[in-house]
Amino acid sequence: MTQPPGRGAGGGSEGAYRALVGLVMAATVRIHRPEPGYAPDGSDRGFLGSGFFIAPSWVLTCAHVAMEGEGRHVNVVFKPDPGSAETAVEGTVVAALPESRPGGSGAGGWPAPDLALIRLLRPVAHSCMYVTERPAGMFGGGSVLYAGWTDGGSGQLTRFSGRCQVMGTFGDWAEDDEQMRLDGDRMYPGLSGGPVVDLARGEVVGVLKSRSDGATGGTSIGVERLRTLPVPPGAVAAESDDPYQAVFHAHDRYHADRHISSVGTERTWADVQRELGAGAGLALSPQQRVDLLGRLAELPPPLSTRSLLGLLDRLPDTHPSEHHAAPRGWRDGLGALYDAPGGDGALELVLRYCMSAISAERPYVLPSTQDAEASLWDWVKRMAEERLSRKFRHELAGLRYSDRHAPGREHARTPAPTLESARTRSVPFVLLELEPRGWEPDRYDWRIGVGRHAGDVLPVAEDSRGTARDALPARLAGPLAEAFRRCDEPASPAMLQVVVDRSLMDLEVDAWRVPPDGPPLGVLRPVVIRCPERGRLPADDEIDEREARWNRTVSAAMRAAVVDCEDGMRVPVPVVEELRGLAYETVPVLCRHGDPAHPEAAAGLGRVLDAGFGVALWRRRVAEPAAVCTEFHRSAARSVTEAGTADQLPRKIHRLRQGVHAGRTETFWSDGVALLYQDPHHPLPGSGDEFLEAP
Repeated sequence: MTQPPGRGAGGGSEGAYRALVGLVMAATVRIHRPEPGYAPDGSDRGFLGSGFFIAPSWVLTCAHVAMEGEGRHVNVVFKPDPGSAETAVEGTVVAALPESRPGGSGAGGWPAPDLALIRLLRPVAHSCMYVTERPAGMFGGGSVLYAGWTDGGSGQLTRFSGRCQVMGTFGDWAEDDEQMRLDGDRMYPGLSGGPVVDLARGEVVGVLKSRSDGATGGTSIGVERLRTLPVPPGAVAAESDDPYQAVFHAHDRYHADRHISSVGTERTWADVQRELGAGAGLALSPQQRVDLLGRLAELPPPLSTRSLLGLLDRLPDTHPSEHHAAPRGWRDGLGALYDAPGGDGALELVLRYCMSAISAERPYVLPSTQDAEASLWDWVKRMAEERLSRKFRHELAGLRYSDRHAPGREHARTPAPTLESARTRSVPFVLLELEPRGWEPDRYDWRIGVGRHAGDVLPVAEDSRGTARDALPARLAGPLAEAFRRCDEPASPAMLQVVVDRSLMDLEVDAWRVPPDGPPLGVLRPVVIRCPERGRLPADDEIDEREARWNRTVSAAMRAAVVDCEDGMRVPVPVVEELRGLAYETVPVLCRHGDPAHPEAAAGLGRVLDAGFGVALWRRRVAEPAAVCTEFHRSAARSVTEAGTADQLPRKIHRLRQGVHAGRTETFWSDGVALLYQDPHHPLPGSGDEFLEAP
């Protein structure tokens, strides 16, 4: 049992220390070979070592642990909650430092920095550790907590934690082989890859690399060595192009979202850091730091390390390139400021750095970049108003004004197509209509056709004998394949429009595998939902409004509006009259629809349909009870904005589904998302235009 650090470790209490241990253990994992039939039962079969969650769906460990898997594939095993069963998830090694071990080295002989990043291949709920933005060269030493998995000689794997003292370093930071020397406690086999946590600050500073033979202690690698990951060749056009930026942006957004969210009552890392008496230098509290890092993570990364160093060198009393790996991301640059002179000067330095980040040259610009700059400016202005002089606030305002009006700072957007151009670019699509048989629950009649210009639907196949729901994918495989063959162009798969009653709008046709050994339909092509108005004749003015709303979404930039969730809490979807008051280019987003047992789920989506929206997004999966919705809200809004117009949104959702299938973590938020796509220029059967008569 690890003993509490006492009053000397950052001034924190025993309760704060225990809370820190709980946070660390919740995010510590073990890594196994992906052996067939593996069951996560605590046995050591295929056990390679330890690791820990560094960001959603990302694990940090040692290269000598991760690269012992089969073809860069491993199993990551962890316990989501202390009393829960173990979960095993497949992962792949995205990056290793170095990528290979020199011949003849033993299992523990992988040269420093000996770090690896593993990306999970499917989304799961888990905790993440807080990783320092300060390099190890700025870590003052003292007591550290370490954790991992080991059998301790018993043959049964169990989680383990201990305490050591930092005794200094060996190696050369310039050669990437500098390691922290740890002593004071025994380290067992299997702990390699586990976290090393600064007890005074409550943050991960290193990764366990090795243990001493026949003695206590071992070595640790500073997490800042991840900054040396290879920079992607060529132009970086998205955050996901660079694993380093992708991981740490996701890390900082994760911790900011959870600390700011009103969902749940458990202590966050920032809460525990405050209780430990920690601070981000002399300028920021842990809460202010996590908020700032979350806002910085919304910006595109620095253009290069060189540009970031130049930015820091222009600030007074900073020496960012001394004694440690050079900063690579905005968080790294912030960490380089913490040892600057104290008092108000320390905060002024941080705020000047933020202003430089706002005005910096970008490797790419997203539709959300301008909002991210404004959010960071709001934070800067608030901090200055609370603590700094009027003269300094005036200087900041001048910087902000000059930046917003500087030549070339405008954020270019692709011009939206006109309504006529959208119509002329109409392409064939496949229409699948499923009609429930009221007298035979869970059985359906169906029709498949090919939609073309002017609303014509050419029939391909139909069956009115009633097909069981579970049998639909196999039964429809042949007819769908024929319909797709008639529509698909090389590198341009046809859209599948699925027509279902309101009771079936959560049917995951995009997850069907047709054929059974193929990828899901939603990975192969855009799949959207349509809803017929059976038994209901809308009034003429309602039809006109629906067409006007649709025409606006294909001729102007869309914008998303979450209509059933506020501050992480479910709220009723507004009544139809209020929904109709939203701008015509609005795309309603339903965050809380995924619980079919809740009476508001179906009713809320029904009100969106009744209000005449032709485009809407909702997630069909039940969110975790304590899940934070901020990432879903943010990503859904960004995706709608990036799509631009309604005719581009199905392709955008298609790319997101491809990303989920490929294991790209930046797309996991969209797992289970459905898209309503009610194009009034392609009327549905039963709404005035039937399928053409089958031959």
